[in-house]
Amino acid sequence: QVQLVESGGGLVQAGGSLRLSCAASGTIFRVDAMGWYRQAPGKQRELVAVKTTDGSTNYADSVKGRFTIARDNANNTVYLQMDSLKPEDTAVYYCNAIVLSRPGGVFLRYWGQGTQVTVSS
Repeated sequence: QVQLVESGGGLVQAGGSLRLSCAASGTIFRVDAMGWYRQAPGKQRELVAVKTTDGSTNYADSVKGRFTIARDNANNTVYLQMDSLKPEDTAVYYCNAIVLSRPGGVFLRYWGQGTQVTVSS
């Protein structure tokens, strides 16, 4: 099994910054993409940012220029630096990883438990 443990959420004023971290542990042979999704009340979960092992990145249009995703591949950790936060960024943020647990197996998607980010106006 694979576990994703997130940290770094909290309450911040508009214009402020937060940094989220997520570490993957457990039975891991290889990690492909790692990233962040978010879900606001009454809305569907949406992609925020994703980064593959080879460094390719993808950001939601709403966060481009404000959020930066980074990875520590050696430690199976992904970070999300969030700057210039807006009230509409308020949501539960979920870490996501695509993991191969053994050679010859299949890549599976895992989720963290979620961390609340609240941006006050």
